[in-house]
Amino acid sequence: MWTILTLMNAMSYQCNMTLHQSEIMNFLKEEHYDIAVVNAFDPCTMLVCEKLGLPFIAFFPTFMANAYRVGIPSPLSYIPLFQTQLTDQMNFFGRLKNTLAFFISLVVLKKMDSLYDGVIEEHFPAESRPTIADLHLKAELWLYNVDFTLEFPRPLLPHVQYIGGLLAKPVKPLSQELEDFISESGDTGFIVVTLGSMFSSLPLVEFLKEMNGGFAKIQQKVIWRYQKSSWPQEVEISPNVKIMDWVPQNDILGHPKLRLFVTHGGMNDLMEAVYHGVPVLGIPLFGDQRENMVRVKAKQMGTFILPDQLKADNFASTIRHIIENKW
Repeated sequence: MWTILTLMNAMSYQCNMTLHQSEIMNFLKEEHYDIAVVNAFDPCTMLVCEKLGLPFIAFFPTFMANAYRVGIPSPLSYIPLFQTQLTDQMNFFGRLKNTLAFFISLVVLKKMDSLYDGVIEEHFPAESRPTIADLHLKAELWLYNVDFTLEFPRPLLPHVQYIGGLLAKPVKPLSQELEDFISESGDTGFIVVTLGSMFSSLPLVEFLKEMNGGFAKIQQKVIWRYQKSSWPQEVEISPNVKIMDWVPQNDILGHPKLRLFVTHGGMNDLMEAVYHGVPVLGIPLFGDQRENMVRVKAKQMGTFILPDQLKADNFASTIRHIIENKW
């Protein structure tokens, strides 16, 4: 919680600086735009629109974490709050946890909104000062980076649309280098591993040892996106593993010999996996990734292992379980 409050505090400071940029604000006003498309994770985007008197379409990059702020009905009995790691199938204690999380979220959101009070007081006259809560209700349209296959059944409103999967697209041919490596896998197929650009630069020697040791215990070839320059010298890469600084992820996910996608559980990764119908093994590291993987597991599209629980043996056995069973 403190991490997000620290982030929002920094964002409110930057918002104040943005609204003070009279040259930019005047330029935007003089262009006479009909409507703006804003990332609603940053409340400043909505404040800028309010300052300009500009209607806006709001985009939200994750699941519907702000649904009740938008006015979307969200019964706590079967709509899990974001970051509770609950599904729509809750027992009594799950519903109790969900309800408590809801009231805690009200306190947290009030605190987050208050970080913008000084910005609003400085840039808006007293008789027409908006609140962050009110601005959420003013959006002409809400676009969520969600695919219906990963979202739980829930009521929606006419101005709410799911747009998950916009980045997924038909595949292009792979390079000869990759095709040659994949062809060596025969009928067993191959696995692709991408854990995000931030992970590739972290010094996680023991973690890499366990992952690499798990790959050594399986038959499939492995294409692993990781910065070669950051790979620890004391970890000998398994013979069936190919380390690459960059991979054409969308094109690999559409390859007919792909058997599994190992990912950190980022939303865009999951949208591409859904598009190509690929089973997923998640290793959620931070942010919304664990919540995302709870939904993947609930939808029987894969499963996940927490980083502190990942060992070579259980990693390899989980891979075999997913590949050898229907998902």
